[in-house]
Amino acid sequence: MKKRTAEYYEDIVNDVRADFKKRSEERRALEAQWQLNSNFVEGNQYCYVAVSGAVEESEKEYFWQEREVFNHIASIMETRLAKLGSARPKFSVRPASGDEADLKTAKIAEKILSSAYSALGVDDILSRGTLWSELTGTVFYKVYWNASGGRTLGKSDKGTVYEGDVNIEVCPPYEIYPSSLSAQTIEECDSIIHARVLSTDEIYRTWGAEVKPEPVRTISLGATALSGGVNLVSASPRTGSDYATGCAIVIERYRKPTRECPDGELSIVASDKLLYHGPLPVVGVGGKRGFPFVRQTSIETAGAFFGTCMVERCIPIQRAFNALKNRKHEFLNRIAMGVLAVEDGSVDVTDLSEDGLSPGKILVYRQGSTPPRLMNPGSVPADFAEEESKLLAEFVDVSGISEIMRSSTVPSSITSGTAIQMLIDQDDTRISVTAHSIRQAAKKIAKFILSLYKLYATHKRVGKFAGEGGEVELLYWSASDLTSDDVIFSSESELNDTVSAKRNTLIELMRSGLLSDRDGNLSESMKRKILDAFGYGTWEQTQYLTDLHLRRAEKENAAIPDGSVKVSELDDHALHIDSHTRFALSSEFEELKAKDPDIERRMIEHIRDHRRFAEAQTQTGAASQSTGEAQA
Repeated sequence: MKKRTAEYYEDIVNDVRADFKKRSEERRALEAQWQLNSNFVEGNQYCYVAVSGAVEESEKEYFWQEREVFNHIASIMETRLAKLGSARPKFSVRPASGDEADLKTAKIAEKILSSAYSALGVDDILSRGTLWSELTGTVFYKVYWNASGGRTLGKSDKGTVYEGDVNIEVCPPYEIYPSSLSAQTIEECDSIIHARVLSTDEIYRTWGAEVKPEPVRTISLGATALSGGVNLVSASPRTGSDYATGCAIVIERYRKPTRECPDGELSIVASDKLLYHGPLPVVGVGGKRGFPFVRQTSIETAGAFFGTCMVERCIPIQRAFNALKNRKHEFLNRIAMGVLAVEDGSVDVTDLSEDGLSPGKILVYRQGSTPPRLMNPGSVPADFAEEESKLLAEFVDVSGISEIMRSSTVPSSITSGTAIQMLIDQDDTRISVTAHSIRQAAKKIAKFILSLYKLYATHKRVGKFAGEGGEVELLYWSASDLTSDDVIFSSESELNDTVSAKRNTLIELMRSGLLSDRDGNLSESMKRKILDAFGYGTWEQTQYLTDLHLRRAEKENAAIPDGSVKVSELDDHALHIDSHTRFALSSEFEELKAKDPDIERRMIEHIRDHRRFAEAQTQTGAASQSTGEAQA
């Protein structure tokens, strides 16, 4: 083993910086394409990638040339983001075995995961990540344990003590450098570099090291002037490179575990200093070390680490569309403004060029010469309109975003509801590839969260989650309550799961009678669930009473093992009987019965008491009705 001297750590710094420089040169063309994509989305569409690899602006050839931007790429991207925003899968945790204890801990893990997703803001993180993947083709999520996160536990000699929590960062593709650009997944890479620009003050607060600032080239958003036509100027944002001051590049190189280095290697370098050198962080169950990154793509590219996106595919069509519309407008300008033919020396050309042939203008021309005349401009060729329609159709073919999704309008030629639904399904099919990548990324993030909690959450914690009926419940848990991180999807497709679609499905189930009991009636508990699904669960006081009765019945179920429970005349006996019967048939009750055989007798007796009260109330009601009819 090499002796760890000052020269040894200096060699590590030099090796990491040289490796980072080599990888930066290898993917320079990709970064130029990402910048070009950003410019087209923002509206700066008269730019190109030069031979040097930089994004440069193209100049106007003539002062009168029209160079307006008709940005269809932005609307396509906004539509895709709105549609992909619903791709938020619901998770379940598969128990480690069929044992009752594992079943319970799996349910607890689901609640912990639900609480963590809400506390960490995973939905917002996925939205930000999806924006980057739709813009550049790829985005990465960095999931790690932050010892300074969570609640404050107290203070010690070393400072404030925190309980720690999971931290999730969105890493644009500009920050990730793989060992091979042809690796298809993160696991296929031998090493990954995460490079980001931080201020020297932030580096000191995080690692306690003072580093020298260095000139850093960053991606910045500026403004560039675009000429829109004759004497027309407009400005649009421009994405390019710039140099930051007072900063340094923090280079984190993660190396995969090998036979010589079973724990892997993590080296963090800033400027000329080594901030950290040690094993890889733990990201898996059982202390497994690896890369703390999750990869998400817009469109997967075969044999490439970075994916592609719809913006890149639409750029040639957008350029052709801008050129067509501008040439068409130039033609219309010639028709509206006219082109004068003037005999040499017949008029004052300077005055005519400045004012033109304004209404009421007195035109003085040389006696005996030919007066100025407007040349025949002709008309706009029909080819312009035909080509424009073809380009608009190409936008739909390439992007997979139809006019139904972009403008929320249905073509006038389609009147069948089935045909409209087929068009919507086709749009969902095209975008489902990207939605699948988002769902897989969310699943991996969920697994990382459970694994990190199981490893580091050794003390009791409190989590909030939404229980049945929408009420907020508290759960006290620790790492010992997590026995499985096998996260699975509890819903396969979320693109079509809109609120209106769910309500229509629920109405169809009600009409078919699948939600009714044997007598064809809706039970009180089913009514409550239906109203909750429609968002009106708290409107009716009767439904509020139903919730109270169900909670009281659950408390009675929990109290049965400790002894008999008395029945109250205020109870809704039908709801109580239904809840007690379900509990008596559950596996949890079988486990209690094995410990206390007399519990079944107490439960049956309690159910019989409810039935006696229900029968007595029915007889009293019937007697009162008969008395009332006799008096009438």
